[in-house]
Amino acid sequence: MRRNQWSVKRVNAETSHDIKLELDVRCQRLIDRTLRGAFPESSLLGEEGVSGTPGSEYRWVVDPIDGTVNFAYGIPHASVSIALQMRTEEVGARNKGAAAEPYQTVLGVVCDPFTDELWSAIRGQAARLNGRVIHASRRRKLADCVVSIGFAKSRTSLERALPYFIWLARRVRKIRPHWD
Repeated sequence: MRRNQWSVKRVNAETSHDIKLELDVRCQRLIDRTLRGAFPESSLLGEEGVSGTPGSEYRWVVDPIDGTVNFAYGIPHASVSIALQMRTEEVGARNKGAAAEPYQTVLGVVCDPFTDELWSAIRGQAARLNGRVIHASRRRKLADCVVSIGFAKSRTSLERALPYFIWLARRVRKIRPHWD
């Protein structure tokens, strides 16, 4: 991403609140080759498509450019997000007929190439930033908190969320935008 930060971006598709770049596809292909090359029995569920054997024991979940609109507009707030999920039940075995997700996330990484930050988490362990243990704020009062918030992409979701945003804005120390 950093190498392509200032290059002309080719848009594959766009909506009123989102953009899909040709670079998204290329990045996902590179990630797919790397991950599935090292773990050939795994599958990959990506924002730009699916590969591998459906129903495999392990699957990677990938957003190759998380924050594509920012990246396309030259705003250096974008990352690569990857999670590894493990199958938790047999295909077809569902909780009382509900469409339960048969996978559980066991690890996740978010790499921000613009800040050289690598956020990582492994199920059952402390989350880390560049290898150092991190934790959520210990503040107990909402009035003492700084909140980062992002907004939905659809008009309906945005309109439903705005009253909660207003409620929250009146009760916290500060609200900072989430650059997704």
